[in-house]
Amino acid sequence: MKKTMSLLVAGLCLMALTAGCYHTVEGRSKMGVPLSKDRIASRYERTVDQIFDAAKKVLAFKGTLTGENTIAKTLTAKVDNNTVWVKVAEVEPGIAEITTQARGKGGGAKIDLASEIDKLIALQLQSGD
Repeated sequence: MKKTMSLLVAGLCLMALTAGCYHTVEGRSKMGVPLSKDRIASRYERTVDQIFDAAKKVLAFKGTLTGENTIAKTLTAKVDNNTVWVKVAEVEPGIAEITTQARGKGGGAKIDLASEIDKLIALQLQSGD
């Protein structure tokens, strides 16, 4: 009886830790694994529009652009059955911050994909194309 009860409690604790909601860079809540790192932030001495255009080109090249908010400067894309969000914000005059977030189909974090997209955006900014 004690063994069954302890297994039940352990199972409930495991379920509580793995299920939940996470927040996207757009400010929305989605179901998924909340306690995992899923975003990368970088700062560049460029204008917000330059970074936004570079991010749009990279996401269109790597996958399918599914959403674009030109007022909040956010992009959403599907890359290899994963969802990627990119947000660009001005931190100081002449310095902008880009936040890249990636999640898999089941809501699991994809930090390696977020890092790859972030690096590709940096290379796109450097090339100036």
